[in-house]
Amino acid sequence: MDWSKIKTIFIVTFLTLDVYLLYQFMKIRDANKYEVITETSLEDKLKADDIKYVDLPKMPITDQYVSAKPKNFKKEELGKLKGQTVTINNGSTLDSIFIKPVQLPDKFDQGAMATFLKENILYGDHYQYWEKSDKKITYYQQYEGKQFFKNIQGMLTFTLNENNQIVSYEQTYLEGLEKLNKKEEVLPPLNAIETLHQNGKLQQGDKITNIELGYSTFIPLSASQVLTPTWHIVVDNKESLFVNAFEGQIMFDDNENKAVE
Repeated sequence: MDWSKIKTIFIVTFLTLDVYLLYQFMKIRDANKYEVITETSLEDKLKADDIKYVDLPKMPITDQYVSAKPKNFKKEELGKLKGQTVTINNGSTLDSIFIKPVQLPDKFDQGAMATFLKENILYGDHYQYWEKSDKKITYYQQYEGKQFFKNIQGMLTFTLNENNQIVSYEQTYLEGLEKLNKKEEVLPPLNAIETLHQNGKLQQGDKITNIELGYSTFIPLSASQVLTPTWHIVVDNKESLFVNAFEGQIMFDDNENKAVE
């Protein structure tokens, strides 16, 4: 046996293995380095456009799809509503007129309104404030502290007169809420901001003043709907933008995103 040849073969083999392992290590290191560069470049792009944002929710965040169906109101439920003339339209919509208009204070008080809802509206504590204008106050239903964004089947709208009094309201309600799948990690909020930036929804000098997770309708069906986790991003306390927190696409891209006061 030629021991010197065998030794040479072992040396060459180990050198080859070392080179291969070094190559794999460099690939992994470069991949990780590329990810860091990509994240940094996003922050640099936002900084270059002078786009600022509030502290973002901590990650990771998990959530899941939810199913729901419109409630058909029953006449016997209406007996709980005092001082109102209430009618049921198409089974799933309540239209109510207050016998005596309800005076609001000059400065709108969300806390006082929450108490009013609980005492005067069916399932009133299941709704969360959305916005107020001169003639309307809008609420959307919420589930486990997360609002159903722009959902007309889980909506409560008060009508005001010229004296800043509530004269009537229209109500819809979603019931049978059920979680459909195991929890999954949602899209990081910075990636949602990136989606808006890439699609021209953020302009130079914009400031993101609030970001929260809620739900929007993903699959509308005739008798029910599937709701998907959705990032609600408020720009300059004026414009509301929405990004699907699972799939990353912009929601309600219809130029109707109103201010939230």
